[in-house]
Amino acid sequence: MTRALVVHHDIDLADQEVESLRRFGYQVEQCSGPTANTCPILNGGTCNLAERADVLVYDAFASGDIDGAGDLIGGLRRVHPTVPIVLTVPGIGMSWEDADDPGVVELQGQPTGARLHEAIQRALETIRTPAAS
Repeated sequence: MTRALVVHHDIDLADQEVESLRRFGYQVEQCSGPTANTCPILNGGTCNLAERADVLVYDAFASGDIDGAGDLIGGLRRVHPTVPIVLTVPGIGMSWEDADDPGVVELQGQPTGARLHEAIQRALETIRTPAAS
């Protein structure tokens, strides 16, 4: 069973994502992110929840603002480079320095269960089959 960590600043939307993923057979943990907790990644540490996950599903606003998302996602990639990330973006795409990272799949628009599942599968594939040099 694939283990997913859902991190979202909006608890109601997080609950919807978690339940959708559980219906698709994922084992899911949930965190409200740095807006409600001290984030070990933003403080230079590791995240125990991320270490236990096969895939991370992060809301682009999990850090509280769109600018902080780059720091958060970049930190996750440095500390947990083998854990793929699905970054949910409610509107237009993001612009940040690690945007070309194959371990990050951006999901724009409504993150329905089916769309989340498909994005997670793409993210897992990017880690399993690294780009050829």
